Amino acid sequence: MTSSVWSSDGPNMVINADNGDVLPNLPDGSFRLIYIDPPFNTGKVQRRQAMKTIRSVDAKRVGFKGQTYETIKGTITSYNDDFEDYWAFLEPRLEHAFRLLTEDGTLYLHLDYREVHYAKVLLDALFGRDCFLNEIIWAYDYGARSKKKWPAKHDNILVYAKNPEKYYFNNEAVDREPYMAPGLVTPEKAAKGKLPTDVWWHTIVSPTGKEKTGYTTQKPEGVVRRIVQASSEPGDWVLDFFAGSGTLGAVAEKTERRFLLVDSNPDAIEVMRKRLGNGLLTTPIEFIEPEIEQEAAGI
Repeated sequence: MTSSVWSSDGPNMVINADNGDVLPNLPDGSFRLIYIDPPFNTGKVQRRQAMKTIRSVDAKRVGFKGQTYETIKGTITSYNDDFEDYWAFLEPRLEHAFRLLTEDGTLYLHLDYREVHYAKVLLDALFGRDCFLNEIIWAYDYGARSKKKWPAKHDNILVYAKNPEKYYFNNEAVDREPYMAPGLVTPEKAAKGKLPTDVWWHTIVSPTGKEKTGYTTQKPEGVVRRIVQASSEPGDWVLDFFAGSGTLGAVAEKTERRFLLVDSNPDAIEVMRKRLGNGLLTTPIEFIEPEIEQEAAGI
């Protein structure tokens, strides 16, 4: 891919491609909000997704898919082989996320208990510890009940500002929550609801609800809408380069934001084509693979 197919004065767009090919070609400082929900490194998700990354020719460490990468910062690379592979895959994409944010932009990284603690260390190194804003806990009550440990019923969303002195945040714009004890506040407050904290109680996407697309890792619009409302304004560009079912695009469309979504999974593209439609979905884009490009140049 030799140049960007996306422009800030262009239409909303869904790119059917590997994000490792797309991200290097997007211009710096283009997005006020980046929300990503990457694979959680469970093994199952990674096996079923075909991913590529940008290689570093001079690097000595062999990682994801046998390619070579720069070493992850600090000692976190010594955890185990699977961990190294996952972070060799994700770390360069997070570097691009930092580059692509506007000066007042914010990154929301959605993970779970498997990798979130290592992500915190890595993002502290990439952004700076003073850029860390929150760890949001999205709590839900659905699924299997373990009898050998406390059942895991939450996801983690790390929030980082590009510039801790300039980031945009408007909690007054978000959907409010009902008070757990409405009798302890005035009727006016009870009717208005309370502002959310960093613990969000929200159901998963209902298996029988209208929002359900059939995509296995679909996230509820209510969770993503709160992110969009708080950290962007109407007219802003928002980016999700692990787009999946396209929830960020669906929310952006309804809240008058502009969106760029990227995913290489054919199932995801088909779901987004049905979910978004109305001319918002671009046709699949033909990319020049790096190997082909080098061969053509006689390298």
